[in-house]
Amino acid sequence: MSPIRVMVVDDQQLVRGGFAMVIGSQTDMEVVAEAGNGHEAIRLAKTTPSDIVLMDVRMPGMDGIAATEQLLAVADPPPKVIILTTFDLDEYLMAAIKAGASGFLLKDAPPEDMLNAIRTVHSGDAVIAPGPTKRLLAKVATAIPPDPGDTAIFDDLTERELEVLIAMADGLTNQEIAAKLFVAETTVKTHVGRVLAKMGARDRVQAVVAAYRHGLVTPGH
Repeated sequence: MSPIRVMVVDDQQLVRGGFAMVIGSQTDMEVVAEAGNGHEAIRLAKTTPSDIVLMDVRMPGMDGIAATEQLLAVADPPPKVIILTTFDLDEYLMAAIKAGASGFLLKDAPPEDMLNAIRTVHSGDAVIAPGPTKRLLAKVATAIPPDPGDTAIFDDLTERELEVLIAMADGLTNQEIAAKLFVAETTVKTHVGRVLAKMGARDRVQAVVAAYRHGLVTPGH
């Protein structure tokens, strides 16, 4: 199996080097490009295909939000983007979701969390800050303008699929959902896939946002 190709985008060379060293130590992934700003990342994406982009949210010239949006538009096929953030930058999260990010990672997260996030997103899942997931989800949820009027997006979901969606909104992983619902993890993956397909959601993040926006779940429920 080919290694996961990762591009690291951060304006601090020491940070990039640290990430690259950790990623390069893994047998199932490799760093194929490093960029110091959004413009450089977009330029590199046209010639150096990557599967995952670790994107710092705050950079001079072009920030991670704008870079994510443009990167997904110019790269073929587009990579999946994990936004590097901190708690004091929560205002960027909703914009990052709209731009197409598939995950969020705290910049001071342990190396194993970063590696798990890369593998998780590459496998087709989406991740929101491993570790303090619920708190971050709650902060994201409070920034979402409610629109309870149109709940048709949930009409095709079965009772079990609704349970799975609510568990996703709680920040539970597939493994945790499986334990909660007393089913196999492969069954959960099937349910998640059906939820995303029926809702027309790009990934888990988008589905969870819709669940909050349309009142299926509420912050602190």
